[in-house]
Amino acid sequence: MSKQELEVIGQDAACCPGLSAAPLDETQAADLAKVFKALGDPVRLRLMSMIASRGQGGEVCVCELTPAFELSQPTISHHLKLLRQAGLIDCERRGTWVYYWVLPGVLDGLAAFLTTSTQPARADA
Repeated sequence: MSKQELEVIGQDAACCPGLSAAPLDETQAADLAKVFKALGDPVRLRLMSMIASRGQGGEVCVCELTPAFELSQPTISHHLKLLRQAGLIDCERRGTWVYYWVLPGVLDGLAAFLTTSTQPARADA
């Protein structure tokens, strides 16, 4: 696994036009690739799902995340760090525990990017 740091992308939910709206420029493609790379690991995808399932404004303690995996706590923390660096989640330490939440608009922005706004014309119509 690479120890390369992922750059946090902007928090603007409309960072890029939809996939079918216009071709991405190099910067947009690089920013989105970092997000998809972070989500491309099954452990990180499950962690993201567990955090996001708490709903808008919901948060989850790392103490609730770790038991769901057969991985060490440092490994879980590493995966969470990569999700943070990709600009998907944020956290706050409270005493001994760290609480995580999905950043507002991030999932909506990804969904908007992946959604086609118009139906392609059918040849048989």
